[in-house]
Amino acid sequence: MFRPIMPLLLTSMLAACAAVPALPLATAAGAAVSPAPPRATEAEPSRKPTVIPTIGIPPVPPRMPYAPQPGDERLSRGNVYIDSATLLLAESYPPQVFLVLSGSLPTPCHQLRVEVSAPDAQNRIRVEAYSRVDPNVICVQVLKAFEASIRLGSYASGHYTVWLNGRRVGEFDS
Repeated sequence: MFRPIMPLLLTSMLAACAAVPALPLATAAGAAVSPAPPRATEAEPSRKPTVIPTIGIPPVPPRMPYAPQPGDERLSRGNVYIDSATLLLAESYPPQVFLVLSGSLPTPCHQLRVEVSAPDAQNRIRVEAYSRVDPNVICVQVLKAFEASIRLGSYASGHYTVWLNGRRVGEFDS
């Protein structure tokens, strides 16, 4: 009576115990999340991007949550303190380049802003990171840590260098 069910039950149990390969997860910005790459120090920035596979991850429309916003002209411009900046190259078609930043804002009231310029004649991509704050708001004077993934985009074939606030972060080939 139970014999026809035994092979089916045994197969189901073995399938449940089988190891499933870990796949990268997609974020809202379309970047694949993988184990964090080693962080570059300011003295020795990463020169080559980390390549992460994105097979099977549907494309997500680009979103720049850190781009300048309407009303920023009423806010004061402030500093941003960068601890690390890492380039990530997604294995997608066309290849997408991301800049992962971690650091601190001067106060919790400061908002991160990032502007990315188009490549110049020497294929330099300039990225400017800064903060905006309402000068009329009283805020606790404590650093606020942040981590942000900035989508730089996709580029025509060539060799590119990325500069963040006047400092070379790394390079990649597209």
